[in-house]
Amino acid sequence: MKSVVIEQPNQLILAERALPEPAAGEVRVNIKLAGICGSDSHIYRGHNPFARYPRVIGHEFFGLIDAVGEGISPSRIGERVAVDPVISCGHCYPCSVGKPNVCTELVVLGVHRDGGFSEYATVPARNAWVIPDTISDEDAVMVEPFTIAANVTGQVQPGENDVALIYGAGPMGLTTLQVLKGVYNVKQVIVVDRIDERLAMAQRSGADRVINNSQQALPEVLTQAGIKPTLIIDAACHPSILQEAITLASPAARIVIMGFSSEPSTIVQQGITGKELSIFSSRLNANKFPVVIDWLARRLIDPGKLVTHKFAYHHVTDAIELFEKDQRRCCKVLLTFN
Repeated sequence: MKSVVIEQPNQLILAERALPEPAAGEVRVNIKLAGICGSDSHIYRGHNPFARYPRVIGHEFFGLIDAVGEGISPSRIGERVAVDPVISCGHCYPCSVGKPNVCTELVVLGVHRDGGFSEYATVPARNAWVIPDTISDEDAVMVEPFTIAANVTGQVQPGENDVALIYGAGPMGLTTLQVLKGVYNVKQVIVVDRIDERLAMAQRSGADRVINNSQQALPEVLTQAGIKPTLIIDAACHPSILQEAITLASPAARIVIMGFSSEPSTIVQQGITGKELSIFSSRLNANKFPVVIDWLARRLIDPGKLVTHKFAYHHVTDAIELFEKDQRRCCKVLLTFN
């Protein structure tokens, strides 16, 4: 089988590898589609501190089960499945409180263990979630990106009367936007970004207002409009955003940090305690695959609005470079297999 392997930073090859056999408790997935994420690019470029090389990248993937290991019913062969990349121990403190995404023995497919940019992959059977026939292949491969939004919104529990502000109209920001509008019916969602084409994507996904903060100062725009956001989501992940969000937020607001920046953020504590703000962080997803599959089945979200490009997997280098360089036209890039 062919696999996309990062041998070391900036060295990507298409390798011929032996067909893997599923171990006890595992299934083998014949992969049909996979999505490129920023973290795949970070591993490729050597910017992910958790990655180990060589590595088959890819943690957003969909396919058909074609073999099962010991202890798994053969009836699962043929199932259409989306794969949750989060593998947890099930017994540490984070797991015991419903946060397997920060398990003390966390393994993420495509980061710590070979992932889905391959013709076949073996995964724990419990991580292979069945996709109903009413959900298309192209929507199924987008389950994992929407679980990130499900994890964020599950923590802050948006309400219809929230005034939400999203920093960043990339994939994380746009999936969260669709969830706020389609699932939680939030009446006012504002999206801020520095690229007009991305703001146009936000409008197509339901944003009530968009602001280009390279052309207008965000604090001035919100002050003039008399807007005090009650829910702020940082999907742009720049260290300067947190203090601005604290300043802009309504009393009793919630702020969510989605990024992994290693740069320090300078904040004033009084701005937090004076308004009794709640600050959340969110990493990966905590058992959100069935939640998103249900949203898709009920047509509450529309992943197709975010998919801008498809490449055959053997053009993966071109696909990643487009994803990295063309932020104006590119949102979600898919790789096709078989």
